[in-house]
Amino acid sequence: MPRIFFISFVLALTFNFTVSDQNGARLTVDASGRSLEDQNGKPFFWLGDTGWQLFTRLTYKEALRYLDNRKSKGFNVIQACILPEADMERENRNGQQPLTNNDPSKPNEHYFLFVDSIVSAANARHIYLALMATWGDKVIKGPGPVLFDTANAYWYAHWLAARYKHYNNIIWLLGGDVPVVRSGDNYLPIWRAMARGIISATGGQCLISYHPNGERSSSEWLHQEQWLNFNMIQSSHGRHDAPTWEYVTHDLALSPAKPTVDAEPNYEDHPVAPWPRWNVDSGYFRDYDVRKQLYRSVFSGAMGVTYGHHAVWQFLNERELVVNYADRGWVNALDRPGAFQAGYLRKLIESRNPAGRVPDLSIVAASQGTAPFSHIESFHGADNSYAMAYVPERKKISVDLTFMSASSIVAWNFDPVRGTASKIGVFPRKDQMEFSPETKGASSDWVLVIDDAEKKYPAPGR
Repeated sequence: MPRIFFISFVLALTFNFTVSDQNGARLTVDASGRSLEDQNGKPFFWLGDTGWQLFTRLTYKEALRYLDNRKSKGFNVIQACILPEADMERENRNGQQPLTNNDPSKPNEHYFLFVDSIVSAANARHIYLALMATWGDKVIKGPGPVLFDTANAYWYAHWLAARYKHYNNIIWLLGGDVPVVRSGDNYLPIWRAMARGIISATGGQCLISYHPNGERSSSEWLHQEQWLNFNMIQSSHGRHDAPTWEYVTHDLALSPAKPTVDAEPNYEDHPVAPWPRWNVDSGYFRDYDVRKQLYRSVFSGAMGVTYGHHAVWQFLNERELVVNYADRGWVNALDRPGAFQAGYLRKLIESRNPAGRVPDLSIVAASQGTAPFSHIESFHGADNSYAMAYVPERKKISVDLTFMSASSIVAWNFDPVRGTASKIGVFPRKDQMEFSPETKGASSDWVLVIDDAEKKYPAPGR
């Protein structure tokens, strides 16, 4: 048996890789142009996690631990990059580099067998992988070598997409923390070439988006590109309460209609604004900071949201150099409070019909704060049978319920820290009503849920 074939055969057995193991349903944009659904028409709420260095810093056993942990918390999308950020000379945990001589036309089969194994493992767990074809510094000059032009970008993307076209759990990401235009240089032709390669290889059976740099949305450059199926936002790691809701609202006002998602709000345990030098008194983003951004992006109309942890995206361990003052390793970061709380958000949204949510700030009658810290976001269901408002402070909220025709309503207090709901009461519906949060053992923020009493909805989050 030739040596290279034998090695590939052993690797395939070791990683239990099977191309035919296709769980889940392929995703597409729904008829509204605002959300995703699977090929069976089931609404899909995107709850992502950033595992950017999944393929380069973990063993197979470690990768399974990570996937199982995220699955147990309700995450259904993992954002991961095929090529490592910056250092192309580094090897994965099996001693393999992704490309031979840093040539995109010479992918290393052994490296990609390992990628195959994780794609298969995620697929078996009904987890979608938002695969970034390359980190942006391989296209726009940065810490890593520039590797791509229009010719090899098409070839590489076509080769990648052809390799994984039989999997239903793949979403394609271009970009990688970079703008499309920088300092007068336009890199759109390269990204277009990659998109063409993916579409050609998959026969158009794919979803493609673009991950931008901070405090931007892909819509700034790409909304009119036919290959861009949905927009991605990176709201901020540099300040508290960045107005993610404004990015979402902006994207949803564009034509043609496309979904949008904040794919990188502030990470849990990320230092606040560590560039160019971190002021330690600025502290870290903790779960409350993260929670506010997750909820307000979703309640303003995003198709879902991506959580991130500063140690997990880089899979910090004793073998790696710390990036930007991470305060723990990835294993100790897996069960941080924000990760559980992200899952509670998904349960809350899916406890009512997640499709057809209508952002509507007019629901907030008289309680809206003027500062970003206190900003409330609210929405109602397309059939006007329920509404929710995220309130980032423990304060009363006055609501306008003229959009509802129900004669009586059920009001709930949902605790986003614990994922629990308590019934405030059943009331005759009035156009203007006021509700207060719980006071005992309460968290800093709360969600008001209003249901049409005749619908007999379950408790929120159930």
